[in-house]
Amino acid sequence: MERVQKKSRTSDEVENIAAVLYGVDDLRMVEWETPTPKAGEVLLRMQSVGICGSDVHFWEWGKIGDFVVTAPMVMGHEASGCVVAIGDEVKHLKVGDRVAIEPGVPCRRCDLCKCGRYNLCPDVKFGACPPTHGYLTHYCCHDADFCFKLPSNVSYDHAALLEPLSVGVHACSRAGVSLGSRVLICGAGPIGLVCLLTAKASGASHVIITDIMEQRLEVAKAMGADQVIKVDTKDSQKLANQIKDTLGVAPDMTIECTGVESSVSMAIYATRSGGVVVLVGLGAPMATVPIVNASVREVDIRGVFRYANCYPVALEMVSSGRVAPDKLDHMITHHYELSNALQAFETAKTGRGGAIKVMIHCDQLETI
Repeated sequence: MERVQKKSRTSDEVENIAAVLYGVDDLRMVEWETPTPKAGEVLLRMQSVGICGSDVHFWEWGKIGDFVVTAPMVMGHEASGCVVAIGDEVKHLKVGDRVAIEPGVPCRRCDLCKCGRYNLCPDVKFGACPPTHGYLTHYCCHDADFCFKLPSNVSYDHAALLEPLSVGVHACSRAGVSLGSRVLICGAGPIGLVCLLTAKASGASHVIITDIMEQRLEVAKAMGADQVIKVDTKDSQKLANQIKDTLGVAPDMTIECTGVESSVSMAIYATRSGGVVVLVGLGAPMATVPIVNASVREVDIRGVFRYANCYPVALEMVSSGRVAPDKLDHMITHHYELSNALQAFETAKTGRGGAIKVMIHCDQLETI
């Protein structure tokens, strides 16, 4: 585990700086205004913020689909912090509370919000997704009802991981993972690994995971995967047959986390008739997949977009020990201070040193 640290300073000596994306390959550390919490908001002293693949994509390309960076934007959305001030009407939090931050705040009024699917709200404001600022800064404000108080046994680092873990909770829910399920996960990156943890916590009896990188498969085994397969072919049907042979039966459901066309095709071929394929990874806007094969075998194909009402479940999984702390620690391979954010992004981009999850510490390097 790599740590990059500068000489520590007290909080009073640290300016409010932020890691701000100005355009393609233009990430800067700049002074940033300290906001004042409005009614229903809290002011947070940021702690741990993980780098997501979407953060790196925005940095490299300046856009993801229709989300385009057109103005300076604070990066980072996998976050935890400490409450330092509260706005009017905030009742459930107080100064000093440690919290995990759910970064997507919906309108709360549309039909999708009212039926509980607020992740699909057309007016949702999601941290570090244009035009909404993220959390790679010393201080920022957030809606209090999307801040979740942490029990004493959940660290700031693990609280930041509740964001990707919530994706895993939502994906497994959409897939219908339950006691005895046999699950195939495509891709052993951060999202594939949290899907692995969630599937196991949900009672899956067998989880098999694929990837092109041996090192990530080793991490997957350490985190509880029953079988792993290194992908060395683009022949989707051949790989699907290999998975069935390894598992001894076709998986009940497949959680596809790569977005690669050949992997999506393999997911359909591999899944048992009447099963479910959940698409978590985002690849090309258009793809050629064996849709007739899915249709005649009644393999349901379901999309996943972020999550809704999953943070409480993810937090309970971690605090109760159903997801063991050491399993989460396997994911966090690198630590950086906020002042070294650009170096952290380079590590996340290149995968240097076997990087899986790179964690930035906005207040101090030590995790608490």
